[in-house]
Amino acid sequence: MLIQLAWKNIWRNKKRSLIILSAIAIGLTCGLFASAVMYGMWDTTIRNTIDKELGHYQLHSNEYKAENLIANYIPNGETVIDSLQMQPTTIAVSGRTIVEGIAASPTSSGGVRIIGIDPPDESKVTTLYQYMKQGAYLDTVKANTIIIGEKLAEKLNLKLNSKIVLSFQGLDESIVYSAFRIQGTFSSESSAFDETTVFVRQTDLFALLNHPIIFHEIAVRLDSDKELATIAGQNQQKFPGLKIETWRELAPELNMVNDMMSLYLNIFLGIILLALLFGITNIMLMSVLERVREFGMLMAVGMKRIKVFFLVIFEAIALSLVGGIIGIIFGSILTVIFAHVGIDLSIVSEGLSSFGVSSMLYPSLPWTIYPTLTFMIIVTAVISAILPARKAIRLKPSEAIRSF
Repeated sequence: MLIQLAWKNIWRNKKRSLIILSAIAIGLTCGLFASAVMYGMWDTTIRNTIDKELGHYQLHSNEYKAENLIANYIPNGETVIDSLQMQPTTIAVSGRTIVEGIAASPTSSGGVRIIGIDPPDESKVTTLYQYMKQGAYLDTVKANTIIIGEKLAEKLNLKLNSKIVLSFQGLDESIVYSAFRIQGTFSSESSAFDETTVFVRQTDLFALLNHPIIFHEIAVRLDSDKELATIAGQNQQKFPGLKIETWRELAPELNMVNDMMSLYLNIFLGIILLALLFGITNIMLMSVLERVREFGMLMAVGMKRIKVFFLVIFEAIALSLVGGIIGIIFGSILTVIFAHVGIDLSIVSEGLSSFGVSSMLYPSLPWTIYPTLTFMIIVTAVISAILPARKAIRLKPSEAIRSF
């Protein structure tokens, strides 16, 4: 009965109710969409980092994690890879040979991370091939071909098919020099990655090192990361001599942001609801002051004060929920639309790339935000109605009827 009465009371002053409904709906629509953009930006960054380089988890020797030396490779790397490929949750495995060295051109030089890969295996684990801007992704059989980032190409003043000289320390601690021909250039979201990373065929590195197959890093891609921690733990027991780390451990800064993002969203939406709280309180106070005689009559004919209190509370909840649901619907529609078409921020791509953020953003929101937001709307409504409700129940029926 109280709920029905509260619903009818809302529409007694349609203009006022529509104004506050619109304010709540617009505020939540904008707040949800802004939250979706913020969440989508970091979610895209995390997914791009996993897809571009990390995979879901990686294996290294304990010595390599302590010191990135060429001699600290994974013992029996081929056997480890074969074992990982047999696991049902594994989609693909890529063994990498990693050397720290220097890349030089006739005009300049700079430190680089030389990553030797098997192109077919690597393309199943990461999406580096999708970042190619010029040339090809190491798909020829020509010896000593290389792909480099566009930033490094600009730094060294090199073009497609130019020669670049790599120098690094060999397994016998001698310095190895070799010229490579640039087969392609790539451009990712991270300018730092593009400027300090080059990729060559593993067979070319093995020939230069005069050593059979060695792997310093094994990257694994799974069909899903839902059981990532469990799978990594099981493999850690299986390979106790190796260090196994998930992407969360490999990129702790991204993991921290990922864990805190839900809290950030709740705080952001809470601030919006806090601003709306004062508007709802003002509307409910106006409603109570206009209906002093009505409340006095209700109490005079026997309605208990607690029921009058809850009547005002229910009115605020109904008003807030209707506006909130409308705002959630429109905010979700905007999020779905832009999640498909994306938001192009290429005009500020230079600044974003320095933080490893993609210039193409796809808004998204976790489904868990909706029940939390609904609960926050109800709490906001209750808090906003407490003062007007208290004012209503403090009225004396005889004075309220005579005075108004």
